[in-house]
Amino acid sequence: MPEELFQFNLISMYRKQKQVDILQDGREEIGGKALGLLSIRKTLAGITPEKSSGIQINIPDMVVLGTSVFDAFMERNQLFEIAYSNIHDNRIAHAFQRADMPFEVLGELRNLLEKWSMPLAVRSSGLLEDTMQQPFAGVYLTKMIPNNASNLETRFKKLIEAIKFVWASTFFIIAKDYTRATNLNIRDEKMAVIIQKMVGKRHHERFYPEISGVARSFNFYPVSPARPEDGVVSLALGLGKTVVDGDKTWTYSPKYPKIPPPFKSLHDMLHDTQNEFWVVNMGEVAEYDPIKETEYMQKENLISAEKDGVLDHLASTFEPDSDRLSIGTGSQGPRILTFSPLLTLNTIAFNPLISEILKQFEEKLACPVEIEFAMTFNPHQFNLLQVRPMKIHANTLKITEDDLNDAHTLVASKSVLGNGILEGIRDIVYVVPDQFELTFTKQIASELERHNQRLLDADHPYILIVFGRLGTLDPWLGIPLTWGQICGAKVIVEATQDNVKVELSQGSHYFHNIINLDIKYFSLPFSQPFRINWDWLGKQKLIQEDKFTRHVQSDTILTVKVDGRSGWGAIYIA
Repeated sequence: MPEELFQFNLISMYRKQKQVDILQDGREEIGGKALGLLSIRKTLAGITPEKSSGIQINIPDMVVLGTSVFDAFMERNQLFEIAYSNIHDNRIAHAFQRADMPFEVLGELRNLLEKWSMPLAVRSSGLLEDTMQQPFAGVYLTKMIPNNASNLETRFKKLIEAIKFVWASTFFIIAKDYTRATNLNIRDEKMAVIIQKMVGKRHHERFYPEISGVARSFNFYPVSPARPEDGVVSLALGLGKTVVDGDKTWTYSPKYPKIPPPFKSLHDMLHDTQNEFWVVNMGEVAEYDPIKETEYMQKENLISAEKDGVLDHLASTFEPDSDRLSIGTGSQGPRILTFSPLLTLNTIAFNPLISEILKQFEEKLACPVEIEFAMTFNPHQFNLLQVRPMKIHANTLKITEDDLNDAHTLVASKSVLGNGILEGIRDIVYVVPDQFELTFTKQIASELERHNQRLLDADHPYILIVFGRLGTLDPWLGIPLTWGQICGAKVIVEATQDNVKVELSQGSHYFHNIINLDIKYFSLPFSQPFRINWDWLGKQKLIQEDKFTRHVQSDTILTVKVDGRSGWGAIYIA
């Protein structure tokens, strides 16, 4: 990757010193996310045009507000007391919006907008973010802004609002709960902010990339013939919010790109694939709301995408008369985002590039990796947004069929993440099976958050049992929770029943935290023979009961065992 394809600039309070010196002598810090992006340049440079098949590889240009700017903002506006308090997130966000930006950096930010008039992503880069030991994926917030007003003052105001919003998210309840659950101290956090050119193209009043995605070099739920080490890729049309929020995506193994996900029928495929996508709204904003993450974002449907002419490499067509699926958009019928032109017809050498990038970074970091990316076509440009290490446990335990069928199991499964033995848990929070309907998932999320807060306050780790897909913000796929709302759980059981048979979780941010924090994660798809011992749960001591959920406590200590090699695991009652 030629150096001119990536520009980095640092804005700090140390204005008399060269930026490179600031970074080297440690007087300025830019946070985990920004450091990660800087460190990957050399690796990308090793991917030659031959290996990239002519696709240009970029890191979007970025400017970083160093942590010294954050320190000055907090100290001069005396925000620490309100930031560390337990007041509502909105009140913290409003307090940050009313505060004054350090005047020393206003000129540089204004100069930046004189050069950049494209949509911008304003992203967190905390000192605690994105380490192997304490991943922070999805805990802090990002703000996308169109940055297209004719008036420079208006664009400048919106940028300042976005920066303050990201700073404020450092102290939202989710972040505080998460740091507490991971034995960190929110008072140790300092927040740098990345201001980055967004990847995408403008289509009328919509701005978005053709593809956003997450790729991992290790797959915890491989479908035969794929193996875990063959990796997994999740693709979506539009902004990456679809992928990281766990909404509908197209998931495949890069070693077997032509094998589709296991849909039962074309009708299921039509229903269960992505049919909406996120864009940045370049037109009139419906409501001024500087403390809302999606203030300048909106969802569109595939009809809009077809009008924009972006489906040629992404879609197949369902032909109702013949009940068949044809690759491409050459015939009449509903479009389905299968990405088959890319993966089956190889219209663009996308999959070989993904495989090469995963290989290069896995070798560099000496461990499995996860990447976030976005891509545009004509010209074909692949943009790398983030690289994270994945922690894969060595096998130290073997579980057999007899162990799974033991009469003393609360839960058993052949789809489990984690490895080893966990003892000492007595508290269990679960969704009541008879009360669960997808209609009520938002209310269930609120109840689970309250249980989590109470158990965190008591310093009681717990087992969480839910239905449907966690790590999604779509209430019709499961319970729309963010990681911070359940961060006190040490074991999570994700189950299905007759009224919820959706594909279970592999959402990016949510999933990354589960892997790297060594959460024992049980998946109980409907196809497996194992079920939860509801009779036993119903006899345990009731601590708290809400409309949809219960918190019970066992008289005996529960034992959790997971075989990381086979992915088998069980929770034993005694």
